[in-house]
Amino acid sequence: MAIACRSPQTSFFQLKKSPETRSLLRFSSRRLGVPNTRFTTMAALSINPTVGLSETFTRLKKQGKVAFIPYITAGDPDLSTTAEALKVLDTSGSDIIELGVPYSDPLADGPVIQAAATRSLAGGTNFNAIISMLKEVVPQLSCPIALFTYYNPILKRGVGNFMSTVKAVGVTGLVVPDVPLEETEVLRKEAAKNGIELVLLTTPTTPKYRMKAIVEAAEGFVYLVSSVGVTGARASVSDRVQTLLQEIKEVTTKPVAVGFGISTPEHVKQVAGWGADGVIVGSAMVKLLAEAKSPAECLKDLEAFTRSLRAALD
Repeated sequence: MAIACRSPQTSFFQLKKSPETRSLLRFSSRRLGVPNTRFTTMAALSINPTVGLSETFTRLKKQGKVAFIPYITAGDPDLSTTAEALKVLDTSGSDIIELGVPYSDPLADGPVIQAAATRSLAGGTNFNAIISMLKEVVPQLSCPIALFTYYNPILKRGVGNFMSTVKAVGVTGLVVPDVPLEETEVLRKEAAKNGIELVLLTTPTTPKYRMKAIVEAAEGFVYLVSSVGVTGARASVSDRVQTLLQEIKEVTTKPVAVGFGISTPEHVKQVAGWGADGVIVGSAMVKLLAEAKSPAECLKDLEAFTRSLRAALD
C-alpha cells in the first residue's frame, strides 16, 4: 500500500491514547528494504464458500478444538509467495489466517513485522495489488481471512469503500489495532453492513470497565494481547494471561484468541490450556519467511512449522 498521508482527521490516536492503545505504541528504528517480485495472477482452482470468524469458532467449539491463527505480512518477500503461503497455511491446519497489510508507520508491530512491512513496501506492494491477489486466492481457501491494517489507510480510501472492497474478495474479518473504542462506531457500522467482523483488542493494562465495553463491541472474537508492548516472539508467556482470560470469560461467551509473543508449540499448548479459544502466532511466522533462502524453502519451512503448532493444539 502507498504511504498514507497524515491529516488532523486521521491522527486522532496521537491525541487520545486509551490504555489499550498506549500499551501497543512503541517504535522500532529498524528499516530494511529488498526487491519484490511481481505477482502473477492465478486462475482459481476451486471455489469454496466464504466462512466467517464466528462460524469458525462455533464449529471448533463443538469439536472441542482451539483455533490456530497464523499471521503473515502481505508482500514479504513478494505477493506471489504470499499467495502460495496462504494456501500452505490453509492446508497445514490453520483455522483462520490473519494477513497484515504493510504500512509505513506500524505502531503495534515489533522489529520483525516492521521490517517485513518495510521490505514489502519497498518492493512495490500496495493495497490494490493485495486485493487482486486475494481475489484469486481466497476462493481456493477453506479458512477465513482477517486483514490486519491500521486506520489511516482505511480512512484514506473511505471506510465504506474499504469495507465493500475487502468484502468483494472474500475477506470476512478485520483487525485495526490503533483505533480506540470510542472511535469504532463508523467502522463497526460499515463492517456490519458488509458482513465483516471487526475484531477488537484488549490488553493487560486495559481497565476492567473498558475491557467489558470492548468485549461487548467486538465481533468474530476478542483479541487478547498477551503482553504490554509491541508484537514479537518472547521466551515465555506471562502467567497474567490466564487471569485475563478468566476475567474476560466472566463477562462474555464470545471466543477469545491470545496473541503477541507466542512463538513455539509449548507456548501454544500452554495458552490453550489456560482456556483460550484461539492462539495467534505472528512474528515467528514472519521471521521464518524472512530467513528462508528461497521461496520454495520458505514454503516448506512454513508448512512444517504450521503443522507443529497445530499438533500442539490437538
